[in-house]
Amino acid sequence: MTGIIAYGIYIPKYRIKPSQIAHAWGKEVTDIEKSLGVFEKAVASVDEDAVTLAVEATLNAAIPFNFDLSKIGAVAVGSESHPYAVKPSSSTIAGLLGLPEDLLAVDLEFACKAGTAGIQLLSGLAETKKVKYCLAIGSDVAQSKPSDVLEYTAGCAAASFILGKQDTIANILDFSSFSSDTPDFWRRDSEKFPSHGGRFTGEPSYFTHVLGASNSLLEKTKLKPQDFAYAVFHMPNGKFPKEAARRLGFIEAQIKPGLVVSQIGNPYSASSMVGLAATLDIAKPKQKIFMCSYGSGAGADAFIIETTSLLTKFQKKNTKTVQSQIENKQMIDYSLMARNIISKYRI
Repeated sequence: MTGIIAYGIYIPKYRIKPSQIAHAWGKEVTDIEKSLGVFEKAVASVDEDAVTLAVEATLNAAIPFNFDLSKIGAVAVGSESHPYAVKPSSSTIAGLLGLPEDLLAVDLEFACKAGTAGIQLLSGLAETKKVKYCLAIGSDVAQSKPSDVLEYTAGCAAASFILGKQDTIANILDFSSFSSDTPDFWRRDSEKFPSHGGRFTGEPSYFTHVLGASNSLLEKTKLKPQDFAYAVFHMPNGKFPKEAARRLGFIEAQIKPGLVVSQIGNPYSASSMVGLAATLDIAKPKQKIFMCSYGSGAGADAFIIETTSLLTKFQKKNTKTVQSQIENKQMIDYSLMARNIISKYRI
């Protein structure tokens, strides 16, 4: 079956605390980080965007394991912060990585689940055996209007997963999706920053779709939460994934390894994929992992993944773990972050 051959993530080293953002705008600072469950968020440098983050993540997946990127036959890049409105990120990334030109390259956009949509699509392509290896990427840099509540949590990161049918470290056993026209988050083409429905983004949006996709897959496969060693959910903040897990019957110990939002914020399309990578960093062979992404607008993708005996060998060579990149950080102040925003968006 199709599975994960290798994975890599990239988290920019700059960090800022939500309380400092609130202070800069004269807003209430007390307990803001505790209430969000986010204590730091990753900030891209002025010369970083969704493409550069994706390239770094892919190199982290390939270089330690001497994987020949010229064998990649398809690449899908999920993001809601593609650098160009008209010019594909996928072909740019392919060129920077030296991928072959005999290649399917596609950009995907479905808010925060575009990366996992890529995993689904490329898994199907790999099953046809038309290509041997595929590359699924989720990459985003923060898009949030200055002083908006999104500015507290919107982070930056990328995750790259090389998929194939041989020598897998984890197999994708099954997946399902749940989608509806629920306008909780949007950005028109001419606008620089997204708008959102405030509290509406919770119950009718995040929870309805995450629970819908998750329950559908659990019923389909006849599996229960206790059949899984770990679970990963999309992380718009520190509270939503915990509540979704609780409602489904997962316990805190199952979601703890992948709950990285408190340290890097919400990197949108990379969120659940980075959480999966953090979980794979510490998982053991023959363990099942449940994952469910979420994308505003709205939809969710749920997966059942089972690790193989080759995971241990991968872990020994993986020096760019999620935790190591979380710890490699430099705190910045709001003035530096604002200068980056001005440079990127020419406000």
